[in-house]
Amino acid sequence: LFSRPSRSAGSMSVVEHVREMAAAGLHSNVRLLSGLLLTMSGNNPELFSPSQKYQLLVYHADSLFHDKEYRNAVSKYTMALQQKKALSKTSKVRPSAGNATSTPQSQCLPSEIEVKYKMAECYTMLKQDKDAIAILDGIPSRQRTPKINMMLANLYKKAGQERSSVTSYKEVLRQCPLALDAILGLLSLSVKGAEVASMTINIIQSIPNLDWLSVWIKAYAFVHTGDNTRAINTICSLEKKSLLRDNVDLLGSLADLYFRAGDNKNSILKFEQAQMLDPYLIKGMDVYGYLLAREGRLEDVENLGCRLFNISDQHAEPWVVSGCHSFYSKRYSRALYLGAKAIQLNSNSVQALLLKGAALRNMGRVQEAIIHFREAIRLAPCRLDCYEGLIECYLASNSIREAMVMANNVYKTLGANAQTLTLLATVCLEDPVTQEKAKTLLDKALTQRPDYIKAVVKKAELLSREQKYEDGIALLRNALANQSDCVLHRILGDFLVAVNEYQEAMDQYSIALSLDPNDQKSLEGLQKMEKEESPTDATQEEDVDDMEGSGEEGDLEGSDSEAAQWADQEQWFGMQ
Repeated sequence: LFSRPSRSAGSMSVVEHVREMAAAGLHSNVRLLSGLLLTMSGNNPELFSPSQKYQLLVYHADSLFHDKEYRNAVSKYTMALQQKKALSKTSKVRPSAGNATSTPQSQCLPSEIEVKYKMAECYTMLKQDKDAIAILDGIPSRQRTPKINMMLANLYKKAGQERSSVTSYKEVLRQCPLALDAILGLLSLSVKGAEVASMTINIIQSIPNLDWLSVWIKAYAFVHTGDNTRAINTICSLEKKSLLRDNVDLLGSLADLYFRAGDNKNSILKFEQAQMLDPYLIKGMDVYGYLLAREGRLEDVENLGCRLFNISDQHAEPWVVSGCHSFYSKRYSRALYLGAKAIQLNSNSVQALLLKGAALRNMGRVQEAIIHFREAIRLAPCRLDCYEGLIECYLASNSIREAMVMANNVYKTLGANAQTLTLLATVCLEDPVTQEKAKTLLDKALTQRPDYIKAVVKKAELLSREQKYEDGIALLRNALANQSDCVLHRILGDFLVAVNEYQEAMDQYSIALSLDPNDQKSLEGLQKMEKEESPTDATQEEDVDDMEGSGEEGDLEGSDSEAAQWADQEQWFGMQ
């Protein structure tokens, strides 16, 4: 029944046919046939030898894995391992109808190590990381392949077991010294760049055209210590080398670094450059979408989201980009759902956590938002925007002391640069006692970077409180000399109104609206100017301004219909 004597069939047993189909990638065919054969084996235990049963179970589990039925696959892999254990105890192989030929089955048996690796993959897909670690931990160190060590390293890192993670990454590099992602893993765990470089020195010296690798390691060592300026300079030096020019990964890293350094203009330029080189690029597009949304380019954000969904809806990035569009359109309930969906696809997506945290904060769910910002900080301790989100939550809940402690910690940890100085000043501005300190910090920040928009905005806020409008106008004109920003033009318009320069104020509001047509405050400023001649209208406008907070608060909560629309998505809202 199971083997033909003809030469064309090669006297193959039915299990060998299953194995050949599996090797040929005919997964649906393997699933059907192996399922039938396993039923036959259950009804007649003598039909197949123990080694054949083991093979059938593995091939059937593999086909289930291919169909993404991970829980079912784990069940069959477990049965296969139990069968293998029984097989190991039996020295003699029982004769069976399915093994008419006497070819040694042991030579063709699927690797037990590979079976355990596949089980671990199933567990990670099921978000059962502890089970994945347990199954891989059970493999003796000497038998662990590079991919097993790599998976273990990533799982250990995610679980916070840093020492074990470092050991596993180092083992990957010992076996494969050009495993660059393992190098990044070590650098992210605070292993010194020099130590990591020493593990690759032999391969660099023995292979031509690899001299760039030591500089590459140095660059990403700077990235992971938060030294953005030196990281940018080092990657720029790499990118300028003719052999590495126009490398999409390097351009993406540069874009991300400019973003972290608060240089949004250069960040967008580098993202656009990378996107032109690789129209299917997904990595980093969530940050790009966020930057476009912040600039009010919502149509571009919408187009980017649609394009990314066409590339893949199984990555977090398209969902985050779409969420940014919703957030900056003040559709916070939808932004919350999209952020949660992104986290479900990738629990390590920092941008998804920030989106969800911001949506929760704007909906008044500050304590839930704090949880998300803290998780973002855990994943990206060198990203200032994670701390900014958390500090905004503290300030929103009047926890000025907690905000001050956090801002001081960031200042000490990431160093005294324009961004950390501005962040600390932002908190100081909230307390009347620390106004002078805020002024000193902002002056230091602007000395380092006169064009840093957040510092300019906060300094203008301080000057407005002191009614030093002329000083504010000079500050804003200076900042706008080499850049154009909606918020700066709008604030300049406000200051010009204060000194009765109405015509130029209208011009500034118009420029702001041309940069961001959705900027409500610029629109209100312009409308107020147009109605200036009518005292009645102006009074009504002031009344509207008085209600502005409550009106926006209604927006933050989301409309009733919108809340109802997303109510059935509540299962996404918890931390995944």
